[in-house]
Amino acid sequence: METDPIKEAAAHDALHAPRNARNGLILFAIYVVLYGSFVGLNTFTPQLMSKPVFLGVNLAIVFGMVLILAAFVLAMIYAYTCVRFVPQGGGK
Repeated sequence: METDPIKEAAAHDALHAPRNARNGLILFAIYVVLYGSFVGLNTFTPQLMSKPVFLGVNLAIVFGMVLILAAFVLAMIYAYTCVRFVPQGGGK
């Protein structure tokens, strides 16, 4: 007796969707804090952002590159957490 892969996938999604959503919101909150600190520094202490901090590059550029890298790393963490608990062998 064969099982319907579409029904199995739907059951798997219904089981894991809340956990995936919670993980996504946590990682999004982390990024919002990082981005908010970038915007806050630019708004309230622009003179600090213009100071060279790494190989003659100012803090604004370095922080911006860190934000891009952080977005990539957080996306990889999210992808890992989404598939970490996927059962092997079709969910049986």
